[in-house]
Amino acid sequence: MVDVYVNLKKVGRNVLLAICDSELLGRTLREGKIVFHVKDEFYNGGKVTVEEAVGMINNSNIVNMVGKCCVETAIAKGYVHPEAVLNIEGIPHAQIVKL
Repeated sequence: MVDVYVNLKKVGRNVLLAICDSELLGRTLREGKIVFHVKDEFYNGGKVTVEEAVGMINNSNIVNMVGKCCVETAIAKGYVHPEAVLNIEGIPHAQIVKL
């Protein structure tokens, strides 16, 4: 089982879930004009299995995820459409916003 970093925060009336594959924490991804910082303070609320992390999507309004493992698991579970994924330096990134 693969571990990922997750951070769950309440922001106003929303629940924000951030997930990143563990090897990406602290990295900066660059592609064209995109500079994406996988910041420790945003993503690191602790480590859980990727299955546990993706299971937390049900109780979140906003989800931000980066990494092959977590994004592919979210696609497999039907949370993310494959065409909604942005690749930055070959690393998949997806967002979910439930209105």
